[in-house]
Amino acid sequence: ASVPVSVSLTAVQFVDAQKGWAVGHAGVVLATRDGGEHWTVQLDGLRAAQLELAAATVDQANAVNPDEALARVQNAERLVADGADKPFLALEFIDAQRGLIVGAYGLALWTADGGATWQSLMGHIANPNGMHLYAISHQGTRWFLAGEQGYLARSDDDAASFKQLESPYEGSFFTLQSRADGALLVGGLRGNAFVSNDGGESFQRLPVPMPISFNDATRLAGGQVLLVNQGGGLFLNGEQAGTALLPLGKPLGKPVSSVIEAADGSLIVAGF
Repeated sequence: ASVPVSVSLTAVQFVDAQKGWAVGHAGVVLATRDGGEHWTVQLDGLRAAQLELAAATVDQANAVNPDEALARVQNAERLVADGADKPFLALEFIDAQRGLIVGAYGLALWTADGGATWQSLMGHIANPNGMHLYAISHQGTRWFLAGEQGYLARSDDDAASFKQLESPYEGSFFTLQSRADGALLVGGLRGNAFVSNDGGESFQRLPVPMPISFNDATRLAGGQVLLVNQGGGLFLNGEQAGTALLPLGKPLGKPVSSVIEAADGSLIVAGF
């Protein structure tokens, strides 16, 4: 009764014991201020599409490339016409005020006031084919995005704009995470995983024994990154491991879609 929607939710994040957000289908963004006891709707897909149309219309007036600006307006008009049917797939809040949410067809919105208001970033992300965006990571003022068909992008100006990176793989990436030393790990379809030590300018493959897709990753308290796959396999990569993914225990034998480290150092996984 305390959740005001019945759509599928895809991601959740808390910045402290009380404040959290969840995103999902129909462009829903939910917020809680009491540790998840009660939730309110901050955004839905129709409002998100309207925000993009308004931003595209404003930017069109000052566009350097009129054809690109017109195409963006037309795409935004289609989003509005489609209604609230596009899902958000990932979120990343860095504190109780500032956060980025991304989703299908390149949806991307930013808030600087805890979700009271949102602004569309679609016109500031180099994503000409409207790829689905599945994952977000940030290192200080540097942000990264990952998505379908090997899409990768980086922001060097605190998520104000993103440029597309040259990808080491043409299949979809479902997760990316930064190690404590700044190295970036990305993982996706068929067990493809890569590490970059230069901010995404180049990548080295992380070999795995089985071609099973990676679904999620989390950075542990010790600075290592833990990746999980659809077969329930858990793999560690730290600064000393280089380009090795080290199995953590035996596979769980069930698909794992999400993982997080608890305050006491134990691991919590969710899945099938």
